[in-house]
Amino acid sequence: MSKSKLVQRVLSLTDDDLQALCEAADAAILDGGGFGWVQPQGRQVLERYFKGLLLVPERMLFVVRLKGEIVGCAQLVRAPRNNECQAMCITLMHLFVAPYARNRGLGGALLHEVENAARSMGFRVMNMDVPDTQTAAISLFQKAGFLHWGTHPHFARMGDQTVSGLFFTKLLDTVRSPLVEPSFSSQAETPDMTASSPSSRPLTLYPAIDLKDGACVRLRRGEMEDATVYSDDPAAQARAWCDAGFKWLHAVDLNGAFAGQSANAPAVQAILNATTVPMQLGGGLRDMKAIASWLEAGVTRVILGSVAVKNPALVREACRIFPGQIVAGIDARSGHVATEGWAEVSDMQATELALRMQEAGVAAIIFTEISRDGMLDGLDIDQTVALANTVSVPVIASGGVGNLDHLAALRKAADDTPGLEGVIVGRALYDGRVSPAEALKVLA
Repeated sequence: MSKSKLVQRVLSLTDDDLQALCEAADAAILDGGGFGWVQPQGRQVLERYFKGLLLVPERMLFVVRLKGEIVGCAQLVRAPRNNECQAMCITLMHLFVAPYARNRGLGGALLHEVENAARSMGFRVMNMDVPDTQTAAISLFQKAGFLHWGTHPHFARMGDQTVSGLFFTKLLDTVRSPLVEPSFSSQAETPDMTASSPSSRPLTLYPAIDLKDGACVRLRRGEMEDATVYSDDPAAQARAWCDAGFKWLHAVDLNGAFAGQSANAPAVQAILNATTVPMQLGGGLRDMKAIASWLEAGVTRVILGSVAVKNPALVREACRIFPGQIVAGIDARSGHVATEGWAEVSDMQATELALRMQEAGVAAIIFTEISRDGMLDGLDIDQTVALANTVSVPVIASGGVGNLDHLAALRKAADDTPGLEGVIVGRALYDGRVSPAEALKVLA
């Protein structure tokens, strides 16, 4: 089993997992620090601590396993919603591996997956602090590229000794990092933190690759009978988008969305074989086997749409097993969620489903107003902004981009809405109404 598969985000703990986690925490505390405790607290206190932690919306718990048993954990803590000026920041806390499970690379694997989860959720800056007594942890963070920017001389009190604390930060790009710890350079320059403020961050443009019967098409208002074929070689089209400068691809198996299972697998695999940029894939992914299969095949994130409404337990489980790699696709007609390839419209409001998906642990939400999709009349920015202001996970806009003015309007809205992360564009790119270079410039 790969190291990355040993790390999971957990939304609940079984009795066995809770016992193992408490034992690992006790061992870490005895070894010289953990969670700020100097002395072991006992099983009852630790149980209350971890159970309570899972109830705090701003905290995310990740665990690392050895032979199936939890031997360490880490927490990501996001700023509260009223702290908009730091919405791009996430804090890493309490990363540890029990002494009896060390020297196996588990600490590096845990840090790697937690960092990628934060990156996938749209955070741009990761901060953390550590007592100067934790030399192994300090070495790990330095090797992973964290910048030591300051020292607190009176950071903590351990027994009769006052210890210093080291403060670290790291800028996160938008590309998932490989499981390789980079060398740390003491000559690293201080990053320009002002360049990562919510109002100046670039938006990601996702070129849409919609697959129908093995070809690359675009639909109008989601109607399968109203499809325009743009290319019978999706892999070649994907390469063209990469050559144009796009850093992500957005693919949807349209036949699969209606059939409830992947129907354009050869085309998707051909795209994966022909490109190197990350890709998110949706359409017909209704069970854990299909989700795992595509992630193992090289898809960076999977998009769950209809199943988010009809089987939310599956979404929660997928988020737990594949933290940072599950995206919720919320498609709506006049604010009401549509499913089954947009063929059915439910009574559920899009904002209600978005909150449920946030609670499940998705990395991002794609919001599409179906009545605008493929019509080139502009995004439903009001609905999209309202949804982005409702949740704390990143929101990707979709449906209706027809010219650069539409992208400029989204860019302007994003300046006041930190939750807007990017936009999906299809027909306007294929028709030449929007050039890749100009679009990327507008969204920068």
